[in-house]
Amino acid sequence: MAIADKTLKLCNCNGTIPLDAKALAAALKTGAPVTVYSELCRRQAGAFQAALSDAELIVACTQEAPLFAELARSAESKAELRFVNIREAAGWSAEGAQASPKIAALLAMAALPEPEPVPTVEYKSGGQLLVIGPSGAALDWAQRLSGALEVSVLITKAEGGELPLQRSFPVCSGRLARVSGWLGAYEVEWVQENAIDLEICTRCNACVEACPETAIDYTYQIDAAKCKAHRACVKACGAIGAVDFSRTETARRENFDLVLDLSDEPAIRAPDLPQGYLAPGRDPLEQSHAAAKLAQLVGEFEKPRFFVYKERICAHSRNSQPGCNRCIDVCSTGAIASDGDRVKIETHLCAGCGGCSNVCPTGAMTHAYPRVSDLGTRLKTALSVFRESGGRDACLVLHNTEEGRALVQGVGRRALRGIPGGAARHKAGHGKGLPARAIPVEVFHIASIGMDTLFGAVCYGATQVAIVSSGDESEAYTAALREQMGHAEAILNALGYSGRHFELIVAGDPATLERALWALAPGRALDKAATFNLSNEKRTTLDFCIDHLARNAPEPKQEIPLGKGAVFGAITVNRQTCTMCKACIGACPASALIDSQETPSLHFIERNCVQCGLCANTCPEDAIALTPRLLLTAQAKTSVLLNEAEPYNCVRCGKPYGTRPMVESMLGKLAGHSMFSGGALRRLQMCADCRVVDMMENRGEASVFDYTGKK
Repeated sequence: MAIADKTLKLCNCNGTIPLDAKALAAALKTGAPVTVYSELCRRQAGAFQAALSDAELIVACTQEAPLFAELARSAESKAELRFVNIREAAGWSAEGAQASPKIAALLAMAALPEPEPVPTVEYKSGGQLLVIGPSGAALDWAQRLSGALEVSVLITKAEGGELPLQRSFPVCSGRLARVSGWLGAYEVEWVQENAIDLEICTRCNACVEACPETAIDYTYQIDAAKCKAHRACVKACGAIGAVDFSRTETARRENFDLVLDLSDEPAIRAPDLPQGYLAPGRDPLEQSHAAAKLAQLVGEFEKPRFFVYKERICAHSRNSQPGCNRCIDVCSTGAIASDGDRVKIETHLCAGCGGCSNVCPTGAMTHAYPRVSDLGTRLKTALSVFRESGGRDACLVLHNTEEGRALVQGVGRRALRGIPGGAARHKAGHGKGLPARAIPVEVFHIASIGMDTLFGAVCYGATQVAIVSSGDESEAYTAALREQMGHAEAILNALGYSGRHFELIVAGDPATLERALWALAPGRALDKAATFNLSNEKRTTLDFCIDHLARNAPEPKQEIPLGKGAVFGAITVNRQTCTMCKACIGACPASALIDSQETPSLHFIERNCVQCGLCANTCPEDAIALTPRLLLTAQAKTSVLLNEAEPYNCVRCGKPYGTRPMVESMLGKLAGHSMFSGGALRRLQMCADCRVVDMMENRGEASVFDYTGKK
């Protein structure tokens, strides 16, 4: 933790946070008394400024972080500043007087080193914007934005408006076919349907005047319902050639940096849209917000490369046989797609949610920023400090960095803090704040929380993990979280850890979140907290956690049945139909099925199995079935014989070259085929070397080249 090496500035916010300086100093092992200020951001700001010569400075206040940062810049300080919220997260609560263990845990997490940097993904946007939509809205926003961005317009529907008198930006029209790409690299395809090519049109109005049906307006779109095909407009346009009803080259394609899609239905349909593509629809307020964002998306940007993909252990497919599609199904941005026997990930579309790593059964997809090991260190630190400080029944409240943070801090802001007249004030919209046992922990995205993290938190001493959702997350994410929680809870309950340990709280406002947190009853905790660290290798972490939970289980079990979709289980092999072709061994991505060098046999290591189904899908005899379960005996990690067969010896030289069931099955299927009459069938009973010799010795046999009409 090493918080003693850092300078800590605590403030009780005008006496509203009950801080026990002595208890905090003991919990954090600071080695010296902790000073508590009451007006650090006002009258006592000098105490903060005096510490700016120190290397690392932790300030227990987030509200005034901009002020403290400005004071540091003014002093040209090189101190590393960190800010942590202990007010809304702990002190402002009906149980604020009992919150010292939680405050110590929050400060201890803030003292941890930052995660190691990871490779980045770069974007370059020059401000080339395409506005798509009905003529009135599209032309209006194009004119407003043309001063700040390089604007083009694609009119998809004639709906009011007029082309500007000055040709200050390109305008075209047509039916939108496709929008793909990301910030700085969008590709837009459309079909030119209007007979007037707006890129060629001089806007001389000759066609408008010539049209006898007034089917042409000042957006120079032809209303097909009014047009009677007199073609007077074609004659009026003359040599310009902008009006052409027989135009064949209608497909258009262009590249842009940004897209503002004002269509009723957005061209990109994904729960999370890529950066640089804004689809506010018809709402004028949403359109204004989108326009404001566009100006901020010009320049060079970078983001972390959020994932690591290990193709070797990916269970997506083998030899074109389907396996696992979980990462593809859960991705809310469409960044993951099938690519033969592997998946491909477009790093520019990845939003870093971590949902793919959550659902990946093998750990082929790993969340690299932040890594599981880094989050595990934070959880381990918080829970150990909380426990050693006298805290009980710890409940981790995991939330994301935006909506979740606002919800959690909103709960604390409305807390009564034991002020007299509380009952009356409660009716006026006040609440109780966070329980003293509820430790908020910020994560980049809640979708990244998988079974390895959930089990890790319980092994470190948490009685519960509550994940906060604002309701804006993709339904695929919440479904995946509930599935992971369901399997994890089933395992804990089967081992005697009674109660509810995992909860997904969907809350649209702080009051709903507060009620849900206070209603939670602690689940049964472990008597002995784990000391190991979480690994970035998912299956390794799960092995450590499951072993620890099983060793300390109130009700030890040898086997736990699990539901469909679980990533633990066994397989059964029908020995009557299995020919020992061993195709399943080559299909297994997790090394759960293994061969033997001594005899034709099939072995299985159950703890390695992820229940992806590739073995069953690959088996030509349909001899394999999956059985989801968690085996907790030593047998789970040892090699178990599933099937074995007698070797088949070459009828010519006697050398074994296959299994008897496989060769006999092959002979039975081909015995009636005309190509295997005579000695050809016997040749199948020979090893590869003897087949060649036998073919050379029997040159007079019929072959595929012996057919009628051979020249």
